[in-house]
Amino acid sequence: MEAASQQQAIVPICVDLDGTLVRTDTLVEMVVALVKINVLYVFLLPIWLYRGKARFKHEVADRVDLDVSLLPYNRPFLKFLQGAHAEGRPLILATAANQKIADAIASHLGIFDQVIASDRHNNLSGSDKERVLCQRFGKSGFDYAGNSRADLDVWRSANHAIVVNPERGVEQAVQAQDRHERTIKDEGRGYADYLRAVRPHQWLKNLLIFVPVLAGHKIGEPFSVWLSICAFVAFSLCASSVYLLNDLMDLPADRSHPRKRLRPFASGDISIVHGGLLIPILLMPAIALAFYLGPAFGTVLAGYFALTLLYSIRIKGIVLVDVLVLAGLYTIRITAGGAAGGMEISFWLFSFSMFLFLSLAMVKRYSELLDLQRLGKQSMVGRGYRVLDLETLSNLGGGAGYMSVLVLALYINSDIVRVLYSHPDLIWLLCPLLLFWVSWIWLSARRGEMHDDPLLFAIRDRPSWIVACASAVIVAAAI
Repeated sequence: MEAASQQQAIVPICVDLDGTLVRTDTLVEMVVALVKINVLYVFLLPIWLYRGKARFKHEVADRVDLDVSLLPYNRPFLKFLQGAHAEGRPLILATAANQKIADAIASHLGIFDQVIASDRHNNLSGSDKERVLCQRFGKSGFDYAGNSRADLDVWRSANHAIVVNPERGVEQAVQAQDRHERTIKDEGRGYADYLRAVRPHQWLKNLLIFVPVLAGHKIGEPFSVWLSICAFVAFSLCASSVYLLNDLMDLPADRSHPRKRLRPFASGDISIVHGGLLIPILLMPAIALAFYLGPAFGTVLAGYFALTLLYSIRIKGIVLVDVLVLAGLYTIRITAGGAAGGMEISFWLFSFSMFLFLSLAMVKRYSELLDLQRLGKQSMVGRGYRVLDLETLSNLGGGAGYMSVLVLALYINSDIVRVLYSHPDLIWLLCPLLLFWVSWIWLSARRGEMHDDPLLFAIRDRPSWIVACASAVIVAAAI
């Protein structure tokens, strides 16, 4: 028995990388990072793939450097490997990933004795991996840890099989080979993770689409309300597809953020391949609704998607331009509501919304920087802001908020108000309410009580609800 135990101790454990050691696909992450560097690489990707998977992986890896310290490692499995390493068990990282990324991960973890990976000419996957491992260690001369159907070829020649976060049906197939030693799983993945990824709570922002119907006093017209509902659904689906795309583009920044690192893609709870597939699935019904609502709405929706895509790829890293674009994206929602119902958006509403949403966009950045300051960091990953910008953002954002109150006051003093409202003087009461709310939002942010999204904060904030209800009563009384 003791001899058998000693023999087992010297049998190396060969470890797969993607889906096994890390809860992601490093190749897909590098492709996303490459496209983010320069979108024109999209046209080179098919050419590299035509030359073979090994060449494809080499060309991508040669141009991208992933921060391996931020990758979502499979913690229960990593703990098992660290224990085996402490006992003197040889550990081999045997992966179809490119040698560059495999070496970087092995160096970071410091537990692997060897690295066997794909190079420019050879793709170490499936039967090719089996052949190389048998040549190196002999048939049944190694244990193998993997997760996918591609690993079944390797397990056939392994001494024992360690199954980690298996794909559907893989564990049963390994057990049929009579080499199964153990199965290691981390947290379960379910539909709730996909629901979190599409961020349905963010759809509340799309309620801005109903502003033109309310401002134009058409809330009593069923068809106008129906068009606004269709526009709301279209924007919500489109926004969710953009959120998925944004999360895929922003993985390194999210993983270094105290809260965003828990997002489904950043944490590895959802495959980034699945995320890529979800994007067109959500986008197609949004496009269908855009056709129903007409070319004006379709143009606004396309502009929203294009601007958000540009924001995700490039603009979010440009200081001040990013908050201006965020303010514009909020205002586009109001424009979409007008386009869906064939209503013209007034200069007053445009001006008011731009100043107000610019203030809220700066609140968002301010809150994120404040979180970083608490963690002792000086700058935001993937952004151009620094902790020393806190005071500047506070001054600019507060000023923009007060400018929106000024626009509201000028609007109340215009002739159009006397046409729309029977008691226009009551509308003046909105000014002190808005002054209070803008001040309250910034006071909360300065105290560190602000969620990094001010609109979601307002939805859960009691003073904000009081202001909203009081405003609704004032407007109803003025009509």
